[in-house]
Amino acid sequence: MTQAQQTVNLPSSVFTGLTEVSDVAATGNVLGVINYTTECTDPRVENGLLTLDLHMASDLGEAFAEVWTTTGAVETGEHHGVVYAHDGEYLLVAGRIAPTGRYTEDTRAAYVAALDLMDGLGYKNCFRMWNFLNDINGDNAEGLEIYRDFCKGRAEAFELFHFGDKEVPSATGIGSQGGGIAFYFLASRSAALTSVENSKQMAAYHYPRQYGPRPPKFARATYLAGTHTDRRSGQIYVAGTASIRGHETLHDGDIVAQVKLSLDNIEHLISDENLADYEITQGNSLLNLDNIKVYVRHRSDIPAVRRMCEERFSPNARIQYLNVDVCRADLLVEIEGVIA
Repeated sequence: MTQAQQTVNLPSSVFTGLTEVSDVAATGNVLGVINYTTECTDPRVENGLLTLDLHMASDLGEAFAEVWTTTGAVETGEHHGVVYAHDGEYLLVAGRIAPTGRYTEDTRAAYVAALDLMDGLGYKNCFRMWNFLNDINGDNAEGLEIYRDFCKGRAEAFELFHFGDKEVPSATGIGSQGGGIAFYFLASRSAALTSVENSKQMAAYHYPRQYGPRPPKFARATYLAGTHTDRRSGQIYVAGTASIRGHETLHDGDIVAQVKLSLDNIEHLISDENLADYEITQGNSLLNLDNIKVYVRHRSDIPAVRRMCEERFSPNARIQYLNVDVCRADLLVEIEGVIA
């Protein structure tokens, strides 16, 4: 068989309590442990596991861990400030940018370190990125919104590594409760991936200049498959999705309408109608989405958001609700997930 015809196993993740991580780790090969907890720390290797703490909870009662596992034996290491774990087919890399008055340069440097590592180790297929920004809608020392400051540095790093617009992975850029900027990425050596856009939304990399000096660089979803010919049984990594049509925020101030449109956007994104442009057929609906994270700006809105999500997602879906700011000041909610 040629490499293009070989089948590779796909990664998986689970949500668990912070105290149960060791039990999950004992069952498989762990690429990384991402703690959504009460403080942000630099990534590290702890008890042999890549570990990143994100300040995404107000108390430990809200905290949880996301544990990424794979099928191969995992090795860990450090490269110019980023920490990584890989098994020969998949790589997880994590980094942190300390709080500063301007993030463009430090974001570019951190992303370059991560992308250089991927390139050097041969994991050239990056399929998912997460970015967590403290005070995401606040201004930097020069009066530029921190999210836009970050997007500028990210775009510059992508250019250095010749990422074309249609090659960028799905991503989440969301607020956090402290710690500067933290991130983690997933990449593959040989799995097949396809960047997917939503026909009802403008591609983020085409956003007009009103959203910042450089547009956000991410895809609405990434389709990951074990072979280049598999257009049915792969995974779909849905990026952070909000109440946006075209490039405009809709339903300013209306949490119910924003949740509905966010869910409608995901439903269309993963539908066969939308995926037909990519020759992908899975028969998906919102009932297939799992490992869902729902980011809610106002804590008081969480009960209403939870009710709406539970009405449309599977009763067996694993869902976490996080009280953090969203990438635009007029957005109240953002939702992501995986079809595995």
